[in-house]
Amino acid sequence: MKNKLFIILCLSGVLAKANVRLPQVFSDGMVLQQNTTVNVWGWAAPGEEVAIVASWNPQDTLKVKGSRYAKWEIQLSTPKAGGPYQLTFTGYNSITLKDILIGEVWLASGQSNMEWSASAGIKNQEAAIQNSTYKNIRFFDVPKTAAEFPQKNVQGKWVESQPETMKYFSAIAYFFAQRLHTQLDVPIGIIGSNWGGTPAEVWMPEAIFEKDSLLQKAAEKLPSEEWGPNEPGAVYNGMIYPIIPYNLAGVLWYQGETNTANPDEYPHVFSTLIKDWRTSWQQDFPFYYAQIAPYNYGDNNDNGVKVRDAQRKTLTIPNTGMVFTGDVGNFENIHPRDKKTVGVRFANLALKETYGKFTNEVYGPLVEKVYEERKYVVVEFSHAEGLYFKDKKDLQFEIAGKDLNFQPVKAKLKGNRIFLKKNKLKQPKYVRYAWKNAIVPNLFNKANLPASSFMMEIE
Repeated sequence: MKNKLFIILCLSGVLAKANVRLPQVFSDGMVLQQNTTVNVWGWAAPGEEVAIVASWNPQDTLKVKGSRYAKWEIQLSTPKAGGPYQLTFTGYNSITLKDILIGEVWLASGQSNMEWSASAGIKNQEAAIQNSTYKNIRFFDVPKTAAEFPQKNVQGKWVESQPETMKYFSAIAYFFAQRLHTQLDVPIGIIGSNWGGTPAEVWMPEAIFEKDSLLQKAAEKLPSEEWGPNEPGAVYNGMIYPIIPYNLAGVLWYQGETNTANPDEYPHVFSTLIKDWRTSWQQDFPFYYAQIAPYNYGDNNDNGVKVRDAQRKTLTIPNTGMVFTGDVGNFENIHPRDKKTVGVRFANLALKETYGKFTNEVYGPLVEKVYEERKYVVVEFSHAEGLYFKDKKDLQFEIAGKDLNFQPVKAKLKGNRIFLKKNKLKQPKYVRYAWKNAIVPNLFNKANLPASSFMMEIE
């Protein structure tokens, strides 16, 4: 008995000292953001000194001590893109992370269209999977985790892009990474944190709902779903909080279909999410999102197009960008299979707005203003070079008076302006375009990108 007690005490002493630990997102094969100061954190005994040595700068040893809460955090300077490198953490024990790349790190988040993988079925599936070997593209897939309280860690590991890993990862995120990697010639790391069927409210901290009555109202309208949680904060706690503040180049977001349950509140919900994530990371990173694709929701309402319009309006938030999907949807399938087009459009947006490496147009036509001019209502667009109608007979513009009784009207195109005939409407007050849940916009620009749906009051 005494011998057993002695062994237990000895083991306890070893465990008490050998306790430098790292979250799973810091592991072999990871990608760190280049040319910046990245946040690195972990756990150690209170007062335990942790020495950190990076192989890209072996002469500089950083030191930090575990706090009284047994946690430590430090900032580490990274060089320009390259690798592989090593990071060594030494306290009472030692951990060495290998095969670390320095490059561009993006978070890909949202619901099922972001989660959708090649294995689930995509356009040109076999070729995409077979050609997906890139040793300098890495994925970290956060498993679905809902939690009542913020979690400190997630399960997962960094893996190279190859057929057996790519086919189970976000297809949109993969195609984004593939194009970014080939255009920038730097390593790309993608953290995938997504869950099909989830509303935006679950991706936000619960605490911000307590003082925001509009957020509370939005949450109250969410129905219970069998495929995922609807409680505010539930997914944020398990799948976002644990990876904060891992340094990012930016965020990719594809979500909104589930918020057709509360589209009127979605503008506030979505804008609050963007601002909160930036505050939580203490980074004003680019936030690029996909406008939800046209789909027949089966209800006699316009909730889908309301969400699309809310997403259009969100472009007023600085450093955001929107991927147009009006031409790549499927009215009868909420998961359209053309994921490459969406991934490439995300990449083109980042290449132009974040990296300055793409000069072509990345936006479809966006309404700027509407006003009366003699017998016409005039609609002006930005991103309107080479405007054209794919089908002139398809009347997608409508006008209405204050009674909101919309009537389709003929449209005449002149430069970047559309002239709508008032017909017999003496006092037009509103204009809307492509205002249906399931509709393919017929107005395109020179880049063959579709105009966004909108509803706007006449000036």
